[in-house]
Amino acid sequence: MIERDLEGWTLAFDLDGTLVETHQDLVGTLNRMLVSKGLPPAPMEGARDLIGGGARALLEHGFTLAGAPLEQARNPDLFDAFIADYIEHIADESAPFDGVVETLETLSARGATLVVVTNKRSDLSELLLGKIDLTRHFAAIVGPDRVSERKPSGAHLIEAIKSVGGDPARAVMVGDAAPDAGTAKDANIPCVLVSFGYTPIPVEDLGGDIIVDAFEDVEEAVDMIVVDHYVNKAMFGG
Repeated sequence: MIERDLEGWTLAFDLDGTLVETHQDLVGTLNRMLVSKGLPPAPMEGARDLIGGGARALLEHGFTLAGAPLEQARNPDLFDAFIADYIEHIADESAPFDGVVETLETLSARGATLVVVTNKRSDLSELLLGKIDLTRHFAAIVGPDRVSERKPSGAHLIEAIKSVGGDPARAVMVGDAAPDAGTAKDANIPCVLVSFGYTPIPVEDLGGDIIVDAFEDVEEAVDMIVVDHYVNKAMFGG
């Protein structure tokens, strides 16, 4: 492990499927919506990879799977009921993945600035992270409502980095799915992908720079990117 100082570096983290295992609570809310309409619940694991698309996509998936009209899933009242239910159950089962707390503490101690960059609404993200005691690790939590565009637009990532005083030229995105890889590519920022998250597309096909199988390995992946940055700077200037 290379213990290079990370002062001046900004590390941006996706939330669902990267920092926190949230699928049980999200699919639990989906299933309560289905049952309330007289429909069968969705298999817990079957809906797992749809979480990265947001609540609306999850509703559409669940209702389609149950054989219900798509228009029913798109009812604004149903969406409001989903959000209200999810707020009540947002941290019943959700918890950080193994190694998250220790790794975030180490990265912060080495001088990095940490920020959450998520397509989950900011208020819901703050509620969840507060309930599981992760808020303290981050300089900001930046949902799509706090930027001009949402992931996979690079604007989401760049604006989030700048909001905590960071430099996009010294930043890394850590995520699990296509929106994370897409925002990093669009922003020309290196991307570390975890293999245990929520993606219907194989993680190997997402175009990340480094893939890790455990969150503890994120630190080493960041070190590799940082070293590469300084090697390139020494060789080519800038």
